[in-house]
Amino acid sequence: MLKAGIVGLPNVGKSTLFNALVANAQAQAANFPFCTIEPNVGTVAVPDERLDRLTELSKSQDTIPTRMEFVDIAGLVKGASQGEGLGNKFLANIREVDAIVHVIRCFEDDDVIHVSGSVGPSRDAEVINLELGLADLAQIEKRRERLKKQMRTSKEAQAEDAALERIQSVLENGGAARSVDLNDEEAAMIKPLGLLTAKPIIYATNVSEDDLAEGNAFCTEVIELAAQEGAETVRISAQVEAELVELGDEETADYLEGLGVTEGGLQSLIRATYRLLGLRTYFTTGEKETRAWTFKAGMTAPQAAGVIHTDFERGFIRAQTIGWEKLLEAGSLVEARNKGWLRSEGKDYVVDEGDVMEFLFNV
Repeated sequence: MLKAGIVGLPNVGKSTLFNALVANAQAQAANFPFCTIEPNVGTVAVPDERLDRLTELSKSQDTIPTRMEFVDIAGLVKGASQGEGLGNKFLANIREVDAIVHVIRCFEDDDVIHVSGSVGPSRDAEVINLELGLADLAQIEKRRERLKKQMRTSKEAQAEDAALERIQSVLENGGAARSVDLNDEEAAMIKPLGLLTAKPIIYATNVSEDDLAEGNAFCTEVIELAAQEGAETVRISAQVEAELVELGDEETADYLEGLGVTEGGLQSLIRATYRLLGLRTYFTTGEKETRAWTFKAGMTAPQAAGVIHTDFERGFIRAQTIGWEKLLEAGSLVEARNKGWLRSEGKDYVVDEGDVMEFLFNV
């Protein structure tokens, strides 16, 4: 399951956003620092209208979307890597995530305390990024110390230390581990460290309801920062998301239209995460179930089959496939086959976004 960690300073709207994203999560959203004292974890179904349309086509008994897990981490403060605030305990909780969602306050509100006394997106981002970098430096220093003895006899240890040295140099100059070019072997060596600054990052600009459609000067500041880092940005309003939880589908659409936007923050955030991580979706459909599967862009048919079960990849023979829109146009898999639209693809086929797949394999 795709996992994203939500980080930021206290009182930027992280827990309000988390509550809304998982609808019935129990994270306490209160106007004081450190109201989240344990990491809250919640999963959400990934919204996809294609799934519903394929379910209707196949008259499936069940519809199974892909799911995404969000981890809400207590607000970090300057000095967290040395134990300030709630410290390293919370940094450890995001070592296992696939991506970091960095929520930045981009709204003015005298009733909501800001830990630094004023709204300053670049300054706030720098505080968090610095703490993540310092935590990574501590990890690297410990690991390099342990590698010293092994390096006398192990070329693998020497290669790992050389990679860590390059990353350490970048971190010491205020950079991020993700900016260091590593080959596949080096990346595999350092992966167990769970370096925080190696993780892809999405900056979520949390704005007021009035600024959701067009953004504001604070958002522009974050967009410029993200562009320098090659990061994604998404504009959200945690307060709007909290209100959407109480509405039905039709009311939600009307409300969002009134705000001048076409989708809620959950959809925007998931799309940004998929883009950032290079993820795609394919489908399987039939009378029993219609299901969405997440795969990495560039995966071949056997690799995509392995997402369902490793036996599918090992015993792969071929795949029957058709684009979801083409299948809807045909009206059924039987009719698609009759029209010659259902293709038989082999081991070299690169699966496309929205493919409807059926795998043939040996057990």
